Amino acid sequence: MLKKAKAPRPGGRSARVRTAVIESLLGELSDHGIGATTMEGVARRAGVNKTTLYRRWGSRENLLLDAMLELGERRVPIPDTGSLHDDLVTVGREIVASVTRPDTIGLVHALAAEAHQNPELTAAARAFWEVRVTLLGEMVARAIERGELAAGTDPEPIVEGLLGGIYLRLLVTREPLDDDFLAGLARFLAARRAKGA
Repeated sequence: MLKKAKAPRPGGRSARVRTAVIESLLGELSDHGIGATTMEGVARRAGVNKTTLYRRWGSRENLLLDAMLELGERRVPIPDTGSLHDDLVTVGREIVASVTRPDTIGLVHALAAEAHQNPELTAAARAFWEVRVTLLGEMVARAIERGELAAGTDPEPIVEGLLGGIYLRLLVTREPLDDDFLAGLARFLAARRAKGA
């Protein structure tokens, strides 16, 4: 069962250890893939004792979840441009920039390839996406307040449409994730006017 990762104290050794461990996890995934990534290997690479990892995260799956949440918060902030279309393009660019980095592409591919075979990884991925969809839904809520979308518009299909379009190209079709694609996707998604439209 997944435990909620403990929030680190701001600054200090705890924050430095967490950063080092997450970066080491990404390095291990990039170099070895998820099947050969172990808590021991991450600890060795981070220069900490493996008991530190088990005490703080409990399992590799909890560590993966914490890494996903950290990268989502650090690299994909929620924009507020004053326009839903522009918010979608902006966050789309941030997502593409984040998921195509050499240090995160291993995490993305590992989770896509392995999560369905591992119930704990599936739970970690689901927890991550629930958080991200909720956060990105703030863009839709602001669009409703501005009158761009009708009251009652469901944010999930818009957010899932953005994420689904990006990850389909990233993991399946390998089509370009360029500004033309993002602008067209944002235009389509921002054209929704009411719940279920």
